[in-house]
Amino acid sequence: MGKPKRERKLGEDQAQAIIRNLRVSPQKLNLVAASIRGKKVDKALADLTFSRKRIAIDVKKTLESAIANAENNHSLDVDTLVVSEAYVGKNLVMKRFRARARGRSARILKPFSMLTVVVKEVQEPA
Repeated sequence: MGKPKRERKLGEDQAQAIIRNLRVSPQKLNLVAASIRGKKVDKALADLTFSRKRIAIDVKKTLESAIANAENNHSLDVDTLVVSEAYVGKNLVMKRFRARARGRSARILKPFSMLTVVVKEVQEPA
């Protein structure tokens, strides 16, 4: 007796990977995520490999995880995968303070974010 299996919210030709608690602001992460949206996965991996952004390493790991999920869990062909969605969400925010002049303090916000990458199998026109 267990819980019934929940229904899949993605299509049969899609797979996803989610990474949470990334120590970067959502705005900076969205710049990297926007650079891979709509691209074939091999081109997206190449772009992330040679990106100068620090967070591109974690985005690449997430994309590789989505590709592995598509191949192993859903039996999709890796050569026909495309990054259909890559979206960013807010997560927790650490609040710190910094001492300022005359006994005052200034608040420092250290935001975290999350990233969801969805890959889709696209049939090539013959």
